[in-house]
Amino acid sequence: MSELSTISRHALTVLAGQLAVMAFGVTDTIVAGRYAQEALAALSIGSAVFISVYVGLMGVLQALMPVWAEQRGANAQAAIGRSVRQSLYLWAVATALGMAVLLSPEPILRWTEVPPELRGAVRAYLAILAFGLPPALLFRIYSTLNQALGHPQLVTWLQVGSLALKLPLSIWFTFGGAGLAPQGVAGCAWATLVVNYGLMLLGWAMLRRHAMYAPLQLWRALERPDGTQIARFLRLGLPAGLAILVEVTSFTLMALFIARQGALASAAHQIAANLAAVVYMVPLSLAIATSARVSYWRGAGDERQAGATALNGFWLAALMGCALAATLVIAKQPIAGLYSTSPEVVALAASLLVWVAAYQVADALQTLCIFVLRSYHITLAPLVVYGVLLWGVGLHGGYRLAYQGWAGWGPYHSPAPFWAASAAALAVTALVFAALLLGVLRLSRRQADERQVHA
Repeated sequence: MSELSTISRHALTVLAGQLAVMAFGVTDTIVAGRYAQEALAALSIGSAVFISVYVGLMGVLQALMPVWAEQRGANAQAAIGRSVRQSLYLWAVATALGMAVLLSPEPILRWTEVPPELRGAVRAYLAILAFGLPPALLFRIYSTLNQALGHPQLVTWLQVGSLALKLPLSIWFTFGGAGLAPQGVAGCAWATLVVNYGLMLLGWAMLRRHAMYAPLQLWRALERPDGTQIARFLRLGLPAGLAILVEVTSFTLMALFIARQGALASAAHQIAANLAAVVYMVPLSLAIATSARVSYWRGAGDERQAGATALNGFWLAALMGCALAATLVIAKQPIAGLYSTSPEVVALAASLLVWVAAYQVADALQTLCIFVLRSYHITLAPLVVYGVLLWGVGLHGGYRLAYQGWAGWGPYHSPAPFWAASAAALAVTALVFAALLLGVLRLSRRQADERQVHA
């Protein structure tokens, strides 16, 4: 099987699972939008806070994939098991930090000037999700391990199946029925909590019973914390997690800043943000698949094949980005209409989807690049680039355009300036990351050639 075929098959499998998970958010957005405009606004704010916390912590664990993929390439099966057990210490710390933030969100809500009438619903939503965080992060370890082993289908089956549970639970908990009082936006959180625990238990059962995991010797006694191993995890995972946190918060904080514009702006932004997140799953899946294969070949000692795999993924990401952008522009009105029955919300959301489409190519390329750079253990430089461009140009620039004006432009009391500034920031980010990746690939190939000469 060709390398491109292997990547495509892996990416499509991951994509199916990621879309199922994203369908959780789509389901909640549609359900909350049908329940009340205020519920959709509260969901927009609450999900922005939760995603910021969850994705940042998830990024630390997801960044362990290159470690396990390299060990797989080197056929070090028992070492993978020891490494997975050590990752549980990271999980425990990440869980404690995440729950603390979700249970005490008031400083964030005050800082971003979320309207007081929405804060109660947001606090209730986040308090429920705080207790759904531990199983969600444990399942992320299971997911990352399977991606590193080249068997993402074992995760995808569970994620797709869980959607059949999430959809009816969200509707039931939100609208009530069968003796249950309507929970409003909190109902979406209760449904997510139930599904998270279900996924965790199913993942645990798979690890216990599936023969594929036996060589890893996962179920040995948990060793004491290995300082060397955990330090390696942190060198790779901490900058990667912070980079993802910067990327996601540059996106999700928009919802909190836009909230002061009222329920209409928040509801329309939530639709655009949800569509952007769904579309992002396509390049993300490709990036995960490409990174896993690049790390595998590096672990096997074949740097030339690793570089060729990275370039295949790069061009495929560019093609996908163009196709996704065109689709969003062409179908923006009917897509927005799926989310809301309010003509005002649909009209504003459709106008925002033009900006969502504008940065799809850049977003696809920068996502592919940053994942592959992690395969080469390069995480600090992308963090700096993200901080300067996504926070400095994207988020800050959007805020200035929306509320203060900038260089004679604005202020524009609309969500559009945030999306326009983010599109510009992502375009520059993609150029910087592409140049960095190509430089790393050239250096790696030169070093491999030099080793062959000396051998």
